[in-house]
Amino acid sequence: MPRETGTPNTSQCLAAGGFAGMAVDTALFPLDTIKTRLQAKAGFIASGGFRGIYSGLSSAIIGSSPGAAMFFLTYEQTKAALERRHATKEYQPFIHMAAASAGEIAACLVRVPTEVIKQRLQAKHHSSLAGAIRGTYGAEGLSGFYRGYLTQVVREIPFTCIQFPIYEYMKQWYAARQGRPIKSWEAAVCGSFAGGTAAALTTPLDVVKTRVMLSTKGVGGHLEYSGIASTLRRIVREEGVRALFSGIVPRTIWISIGGFIFLGSYEKVKAMLLDAGVFANK
Repeated sequence: MPRETGTPNTSQCLAAGGFAGMAVDTALFPLDTIKTRLQAKAGFIASGGFRGIYSGLSSAIIGSSPGAAMFFLTYEQTKAALERRHATKEYQPFIHMAAASAGEIAACLVRVPTEVIKQRLQAKHHSSLAGAIRGTYGAEGLSGFYRGYLTQVVREIPFTCIQFPIYEYMKQWYAARQGRPIKSWEAAVCGSFAGGTAAALTTPLDVVKTRVMLSTKGVGGHLEYSGIASTLRRIVREEGVRALFSGIVPRTIWISIGGFIFLGSYEKVKAMLLDAGVFANK
């Protein structure tokens, strides 16, 4: 069976992942803004409509590279460690799920604070990056920047447990069929399909995550939305099941295109670094 190039080291993971994160977040930011505004409690028009669709881009740029780098560093190293212990084929889907889950838990430590600020700017809760940071810290302290951390992790783990087994399986299947290692653009197509499938299936969790992150303290100091289960029940009770799929079209399109750019860029840069020996261990 055709084999991929070797496991990248720490520096190569950081470089390839950082580039991939920056590329996808910058290119597809308008679709992310539209998705966030569709999911906001206030509604699409009240949250800004099509105006200022690059609001929050600065926060996304700050967090995209380190967040993606942290994900791929953890993913690649965890996958390699598990594959050394469980090399047989039947373990592969579980290895990819475990590695992707570990990657998301690590990445969210970096990603969530920038996601909170980004979404509050997208939904017009604040008019500037500095104002959003001051407002969040003033109202909730440091914990405010991790508003929705658990919700994001709960959303991301099912997402990656769907996306990465599909992605890795499709790569292996296509490489075996072609009798050669998969090319970066072919990996990008696999990433697009896997990402779009996972995005559609996990949209309800994304809606809950958006509501929790946009929630601020109201009368009596209580948050409008706080827990995962309570937010899910409240949305269904007040707005119906359909509200849980708000933004499913832009989210699926965004992540399908994003999967193509993100995973394609990662595979291309990773292969280039491995082939050239850049950042190779001495």
